[in-house]
Amino acid sequence: MRSSSIEPGMVAEATQEVTCELTALHVGSGDLQVYATPAMAALVEQTCTSMVTPLLPNGQTSVGTELHIRHLAPTPMGGMVRIRAEVVAAQNNLITFNAQIWDEVELVGEVDHQRVVIEVDRFMRRVDAKYIERDESS
Repeated sequence: MRSSSIEPGMVAEATQEVTCELTALHVGSGDLQVYATPAMAALVEQTCTSMVTPLLPNGQTSVGTELHIRHLAPTPMGGMVRIRAEVVAAQNNLITFNAQIWDEVELVGEVDHQRVVIEVDRFMRRVDAKYIERDESS
């Protein structure tokens, strides 16, 4: 199902400024103006998605299915974080990534992430069926 061009060793990198919208206080995951764990999760998913999406055939995409996050150190609002994500395994429709996130001072996060390659039409039929079932039971 996946493109054979997705191979272990592929790497993507990105940077992100810790804005007010990315703080724990703003997203509701804490009460401090530091980089939020949910923001870190989103950065990992965005980076990994951008790496593999261009390599998938038309009609396919990937969806995140697992995140194991170790948020190791705080980054203040206004700081910059940098991510390096690598494909560590790609078998059948399952892609496994490892990501590390640094700020200007230290390693602030390590994340293991899995994505599954899916057929968009089939997936959306399954989603639509849930709405039909819900509407019929109301």
